[in-house]
Amino acid sequence: MKTLLTLVVGACATSAALAQTPALTLERITADPPLAGRLPRQAEVSPGGQWVSFLRPSQADSEVLELWAQPAAGGEPRKLVAAADLLGGAEQKLSEAEKMALERQRISQRGITGYQWCGSDDSALLFPLSGDLYLVRLTAAGPQAQKLALAPGAPKLDPRCTPDGKSLAYVQGGNLFTLALTAGAQPRQLTTDGSDTVSSGLAEFIAAEELSRQRGYWWSKDGKSLLALRVDESGVAVKTRAQIFADRTDMTQQRYPAAGAANAKVTAFVVDAVTGQRRELPLPKDAEYIARAGWFADGTPWLQSFTRDQTRLTLTEFKAGAAPHDITVETDPAWVEVHDDLVETPRGLLWSSEATGRRQLLLIDRASGRRTPLTQAAEPVAHVVCANAQQLVFAAFADLGKAQELFVMPLAGGKARPLAGAAARQWRDAKADAGCGRLLVTRSAWGEPPQLELRGVNDGTAIALAGDAPDPLLRQITTAPQVLDITAADGRTPLNAFFFPALDGRAGKKPVIVMAYGGPGAATVNWGWGRDLPLIAYWQQRGYGVLTVDTRGMAHRDREFTRAHSRAFGKTEVADLFAAVRQLPARVPVVDPARIGFFGWSYGGFLGARAVLDADTPFAASVAVAPVTDWTLYDTAYTERYLGMPDGGKAATYASANLPSRAGLLSKPLLLVHGTADDNVLFEHTLRLVEALQTAGKTFDLQIYPGKAHGIAGRAARLHLYRTMDAFFERHLKPAP
Repeated sequence: MKTLLTLVVGACATSAALAQTPALTLERITADPPLAGRLPRQAEVSPGGQWVSFLRPSQADSEVLELWAQPAAGGEPRKLVAAADLLGGAEQKLSEAEKMALERQRISQRGITGYQWCGSDDSALLFPLSGDLYLVRLTAAGPQAQKLALAPGAPKLDPRCTPDGKSLAYVQGGNLFTLALTAGAQPRQLTTDGSDTVSSGLAEFIAAEELSRQRGYWWSKDGKSLLALRVDESGVAVKTRAQIFADRTDMTQQRYPAAGAANAKVTAFVVDAVTGQRRELPLPKDAEYIARAGWFADGTPWLQSFTRDQTRLTLTEFKAGAAPHDITVETDPAWVEVHDDLVETPRGLLWSSEATGRRQLLLIDRASGRRTPLTQAAEPVAHVVCANAQQLVFAAFADLGKAQELFVMPLAGGKARPLAGAAARQWRDAKADAGCGRLLVTRSAWGEPPQLELRGVNDGTAIALAGDAPDPLLRQITTAPQVLDITAADGRTPLNAFFFPALDGRAGKKPVIVMAYGGPGAATVNWGWGRDLPLIAYWQQRGYGVLTVDTRGMAHRDREFTRAHSRAFGKTEVADLFAAVRQLPARVPVVDPARIGFFGWSYGGFLGARAVLDADTPFAASVAVAPVTDWTLYDTAYTERYLGMPDGGKAATYASANLPSRAGLLSKPLLLVHGTADDNVLFEHTLRLVEALQTAGKTFDLQIYPGKAHGIAGRAARLHLYRTMDAFFERHLKPAP
């Protein structure tokens, strides 16, 4: 009787809450302005600390970004420049290389999509637009934009100013150029061997897509030299991508290094910015990838290099006239994670390592390589924010990786303290000014989109930075997640899982949609702002419960957890997913175990297809968007890191993760979705699975998006995708009337 009374009271409360909640539509989710408001992008503190700059979606179209800035001391934000101000009504042009570079950075908007401060006096910003370069000078009369007079032709890529702001460099036609920012100055060409397969100063595909290195050259501190990488892709296999549009098919040649095949050959050199004289840096013999590069304060260049299997990462410095010196070597029998935690301090090089089993910070003596442990955080350190002579600021995970907080600690060692503003169930990150005295803090929580503020590291002062408020509807539709006690398939490891109950006000057992990624290097179940919140709220109103779960092998946890994918895709994460789904009805009795569906994208798309290509699947239907189906087709650095070399596709690790070979196991409804211009997970992946399913006599649903890349960007395409998924789940998860 008590249980019955509880259910009745709960149903009444749900019905009452539903009656007060406005209906949410897919049209509103994908409409402009976004429910979350127009969030600032790529926010930076200016070098002198006078401004906070950022990209902001246009009021007229949130798909177009504009360059804005706000005084750090307070005051209203102001628009500095928009693409429309400069193009005079002409359509913005992007080369295929520029489109691919934006895709590597997961930028789908148009307009001004990247910028940097030029120099240290806070007076100018530099950005590329439609193949040209522009400076915006901040003057007493207001911002003044200037198009730099450069040679026409190929687009000018990746411009970067010297530290003093008196010159800049850029890449055009695969060659490095410099330009003095004085009246009448002409560009100086530093390299001459640029071609379709050779470039200097640009990140190759693997570096940008899998190592998060988006650049290929670095100015020295004095602005007299550049450390540059030369990329030779002549040995990389050519993939011909048919970019199928509604009205045409464009054949695009792409150098794509598939697993087991040849990578681009990358060499490093120091070049004099005036004479062009070069000094090649001798890399270690087994250096396959250059993960990071830069300069020490004394003018010595350094590189971080990976072996091909990525079990060893070496930090090497290259003093002129001396042999290369390996400062430190990081090893791991599975793989070493790439990171940006290298900061030069008076006490040594600040560095992070997982040698203790969870990522922590330490100091390395540059001459001897001696390591001194620094942090002892209860959970892994996320990354270094900044450091000066006295202290450092770092971000670390909490609540089993579901939260992220900021901490301050003495560089000499001691106890770390939370930065002012710390709280439970939130996600904070930061960027710092040059002196590590003030932080540009980004804070979000579930249902609360990211907000920016300037905070003093030591004095606790905070200045909120203006941003567009979210639509009031967002707060009305947001429900707090129910934290579930879910255990991995090993019976002992806790998994992070949120459940969102159905809110249609109807009695009876409820269907559920499971959302999971499953792949390494990411985590989706946390207290920060979730972009999928509106879609989750929509499904709740439609009468679905929603489960989100992070399986073993994903990020933000200790080394034992994150290495679960070693030499195995489609095993541990599938076992954990199935275990979570089978535990769900016991945790949430209203769930109907016969009507559980799945939705995943990219690696989650692989997981979605794999989940129903299984005789033991607990799923009634699945949606797989942009799935990897044959790992021999995916790129070298990512795939080999986890699966090793493919041995001509016959290696057991690849064979067990191959989805076309499992086509005969399909017995549940499957919706495959792919963009025809996807240059990350090539359209060929879905075509191979389609052919295998057809050969096996299996029926399935297929939705393709002509001309769309991996993200299937654009409001119209995204709305259509959501409608398609909605109709699919309505057919296969809802009971007959």
